[in-house]
Amino acid sequence: MPTTKYTKWVHTPLDGLSLDELMDELSEFFLQSGFRYGFHDVSNPHTLAALRQAILEKLVEMGRIPQSLLDQWLEDRSEGDAKELDELIDQLIRRMIEEGWMQAEQQAPSALDENSQGTEDMPSGSAKFELTDKSIDFLGFRLLRHLLGSLGRSSFGRHETTHFATGVEAYQATKEYEFGDTLNLDISSTLLHAVAREGLGVPLNLEYQDLMVRQAEYESSCSTVLLLDTSHSMILYGEDRFTPAKRVALALSHLIRTQYPGDSLRLVLFHDSAEEVPLKQLARVVVGPYHTNTCEGLRLARRLLMAEKKDMRQIVMITDGKPSAITLPNGRIYKNAFGLDPMILEETFKEVATCRKAGILINTFMLASDYYLVDFVKKVTEICRGKAYFTTTVNLGQYILMDYLRKKVETIH
Repeated sequence: MPTTKYTKWVHTPLDGLSLDELMDELSEFFLQSGFRYGFHDVSNPHTLAALRQAILEKLVEMGRIPQSLLDQWLEDRSEGDAKELDELIDQLIRRMIEEGWMQAEQQAPSALDENSQGTEDMPSGSAKFELTDKSIDFLGFRLLRHLLGSLGRSSFGRHETTHFATGVEAYQATKEYEFGDTLNLDISSTLLHAVAREGLGVPLNLEYQDLMVRQAEYESSCSTVLLLDTSHSMILYGEDRFTPAKRVALALSHLIRTQYPGDSLRLVLFHDSAEEVPLKQLARVVVGPYHTNTCEGLRLARRLLMAEKKDMRQIVMITDGKPSAITLPNGRIYKNAFGLDPMILEETFKEVATCRKAGILINTFMLASDYYLVDFVKKVTEICRGKAYFTTTVNLGQYILMDYLRKKVETIH
């Protein structure tokens, strides 16, 4: 006869903790851009050791473990409660790997690998981890939800508008048929117009002016390049300005993929030069000791957009500094970090004008308010007839999201 053996339930700090909740709490850690307070070691922020410590710090913030236990773990994790806690965190990380939230690379012998060979004291955190597409998509969804919540929306979907055009999805509002409109007839309104003109009778004659069509929201296809400044100033002056930009990129990517599948979003980083980066690699991007080659960033963004066959093309540029570098015709980089170099400004403005001639809109989100930077952004806006937003890291995501959603409900002539 089969028997079931019951054991005493032992409470652990991880009881009731979902991986969704944990991933949401760790989003700042996953998207870190190299900014640190004090003299914290940032030589290897993507190791399992760093992840383990980040999880423990979050458990303290969430009230699941006391600060004293974390201090004990930091001092000596080989005995008592600290040892048990270390084993629980190993189990949690193994579960995250098994469920596809991340993958470990070149894992060294540790408690996470029961079949490994080596000594007991080999550091378990020497292995690196990498976020999977599942994690990136989840972070984008959570970040988008937070941003929409700050805009006063509890969920995202179709967007109301006062601009209409005949199309497939119909609303109650109707209009008289004009040449070129989709013949999406409103039968009842058309018949009422004919009856009002001729009265009740059979047969009922329909005239051109009787035709009424239903109106639908006009949605243009849009190709967007998100142009992110990765110069060193993005993490200087006691503020991390790049991590909020990364969060906006993930949220915007999720919005476009789920709600506007006809649109496209590409990511370009600019510093001494510029390069396109896949969105799935965004979490690992950090700021480097670079200058600001705005001209090269705009040039690469323009080339990418010209290859897209969309109704509208736009560049969303997020920066906090003045242009301080350009790429010369021979491929060399000319740099000048002191003041606004006339040659750099001239080349940058030429590229802005080229974007304007190509029908590309440039919206600039400036994270600094120095008077000479304000003048530079105003000149860029004047040339390309775009918009300039002087924002902070707090409201950057709200401004960008509102700007994008507004374009999706405007009629593009």
